Amino acid sequence: MLSSKERKIYYKSSLAMPKLPTLFPLQIRMRQLSASFLLISWLVTVQASYGQIISDSDSVYLFSYFTGNGEDGLHLAYSKDGFAWTALNDGKSFLQPEVGEDRLMRDPCIIAGPDGEFHMVWTVSWKEKGIGYAHSADLVNWSEQQYIPVMKHEPDAKNCWAPELFYDEATQQYLIFWATTIPGRFPNTDNQSNDGPPAPGNNHRMYYTTTTDFATFADTQLFYERGFNVIDATVIENRGQYVMFLKDETNRPFSPQKNIRLAFSTAAEGPYSHATNAISGRDWVEGPTVVQVDSLWHLYFDRYRKQEYGLMTSPNLVKWTDQSEKLVHPEEMRHGTVFKVARPVAERLLK
Repeated sequence: MLSSKERKIYYKSSLAMPKLPTLFPLQIRMRQLSASFLLISWLVTVQASYGQIISDSDSVYLFSYFTGNGEDGLHLAYSKDGFAWTALNDGKSFLQPEVGEDRLMRDPCIIAGPDGEFHMVWTVSWKEKGIGYAHSADLVNWSEQQYIPVMKHEPDAKNCWAPELFYDEATQQYLIFWATTIPGRFPNTDNQSNDGPPAPGNNHRMYYTTTTDFATFADTQLFYERGFNVIDATVIENRGQYVMFLKDETNRPFSPQKNIRLAFSTAAEGPYSHATNAISGRDWVEGPTVVQVDSLWHLYFDRYRKQEYGLMTSPNLVKWTDQSEKLVHPEEMRHGTVFKVARPVAERLLK
């Protein structure tokens, strides 16, 4: 399969046809036919050498998720259309959690890297200063699990929730980002909870690090801070623009929000804009994850109070339509990530 860079070269090369000199109409037509034949022959040669470029019809969508409190690890579901999802492995776990004090695998985020590996990060605990990481070539056989102490430098950090991965082609590095509460860091919005003060609460902001090899990591930095409690960010690239989907986690003593909003940037590392108005309706939701299915963007999110998933679609990331009634998913499916794989990958998982 062609890499993203090879595809760009391939597309550019296919368009870089030489200009024809001024000829009579019959000569022009003969030259055009000859050029078309040569181009078709060249395409066949390229596809024979690298394998056929994967189209939507050659792809299957996978969804990584957890159940319960994440005690039994990684679950996967598949779909051909982005609406009907079926649990793989008879609903049993593919990978048991082994790192972190609580040995949890919540919020598993998986992406396919340019190295041909699937990379995964996850929440290991409700109250630790690190996250989990592992990689796999086939989503069945996984590397040794690694604990990454991304917030160990912050003595008062309470947690590291819902880490996500994004590979930035522009800088050829991975971004890892997550939500952390550091009491007193943003005092104007401290101590938020369902009950409100004086009960101790949270006040999250998004933080991030970068890596090229998952062995060394850049210093942790603030990723998104726009004056409100925020968790569960995920990032996509669309036509040169980076789009962050995030959960506004604002809670009492303020007016509770618990909804999905968008922010935009011209660079993967930001800075990102102020958030849009909520797009997810009145339900309390979390865990947004996004994929493009044919011409529509599919936004999935966990309606955790109803113990079900929701789905909204959009042709342009601006106008959204609730399609939750068409969504079928495994019972007990919780916060995870949707991603596209080649059909042979999914077929091996179905065996």
